[in-house]
Amino acid sequence: MSKKHQKHAKITKPKLGVYARTELSLLGTPCGAIKNIVAHLHHVLSPTSNIAYVDADHHNADEETPLAKSNLSTGNQLAFTDKIGYHQIETLALLNPWTQKEIFKDQDLVLVNGNHFEAACQILIIDSRKSLEKKLHKLTDVRAIIFQKGEHVIPDYLLKHNPNLPNLPAFDVENLTALAEWVKNFVAQNSPVLHGLVLSGGKSERMQRDKSLIDYHGKSQKQHMYQLLHPYTDKTYYAIREDQAADTESIQDSFTGLGPYGAILSAFREHPDAAWLVTACDQPFLTEEIIQQLITRRNTSKVATAFYNPDTDFPEPLVTIWEPKAYTYMLAFLAQGYSCPRKVLINTDIELVHLKDASVLRNVNTPEEYQQAIHELK
Repeated sequence: MSKKHQKHAKITKPKLGVYARTELSLLGTPCGAIKNIVAHLHHVLSPTSNIAYVDADHHNADEETPLAKSNLSTGNQLAFTDKIGYHQIETLALLNPWTQKEIFKDQDLVLVNGNHFEAACQILIIDSRKSLEKKLHKLTDVRAIIFQKGEHVIPDYLLKHNPNLPNLPAFDVENLTALAEWVKNFVAQNSPVLHGLVLSGGKSERMQRDKSLIDYHGKSQKQHMYQLLHPYTDKTYYAIREDQAADTESIQDSFTGLGPYGAILSAFREHPDAAWLVTACDQPFLTEEIIQQLITRRNTSKVATAFYNPDTDFPEPLVTIWEPKAYTYMLAFLAQGYSCPRKVLINTDIELVHLKDASVLRNVNTPEEYQQAIHELK
């Protein structure tokens, strides 16, 4: 029997909702009440997380339309305004499920007015002033319940739709502090897992022998780096060239000819929902303490967490934690003709970590540097 023809390559899709990886819609009460709840959540969560809000314009139909007041009224398709304290972008382009995810890629949480729009997960608000009988299709994954003032009972039609509602976390609208703590934990539980990636696919032309097999610590350097990362990561892999034999502990380059940039992209292509702690195999001075320090300082709200390298006066891209949102940025830089991971770090929002002794970041690339490294390590 002939194999069924597959038109498109199978690619692992990231687990995204309507807008982002982590999103909650709030529905079941008037829109003004939803805005008040969202404002409280923003106040509590925004110091440590990137929070976005999706809502509809509630202007009166008799008022002048927003378009007439905007920079698009003269026929522009796109308008950018520097508002000094923030930036405003207006567009006539229609957003679709793909383009809107690009807009929200930096957000740790997207809160949505569920009266108007859908989201992957929901917070159900019990309010007799607003029935949800015609919006039950929006209740696909209810995670928590809020009771408006004076409300104590879940209506029968909601229980019929979802018998599990009484078992969910429930909050009183007058105690939003408890709700905010629950949402904070919801965001934390959805933080990306951390994988390790040891770059071991280089050709080692300057060293004139395979750098990944050099023994500095009683074992091959690639094995040493693997063992450094493994205890602190969910899984650890070797990044190898497309012409090297692959196994369950390795990821072959699928973005070929791009060096470390291609290796990181290839790792994201395999596991787009993971963050990647990337190290090179030619860094024999790295220690467990240095790895621990980077992980301790990890900021999942940023594109990456990287060490500052005083020798270059730039972030060090090859001892770095790259968050899943970095995948989109790296692809965008590649589309503009850039394949330098350091350039991505310089031009995006990252967490920069300073070391007391940055010499531990050194690469060993030549026979002369190897002799010096052996001397120092002994």
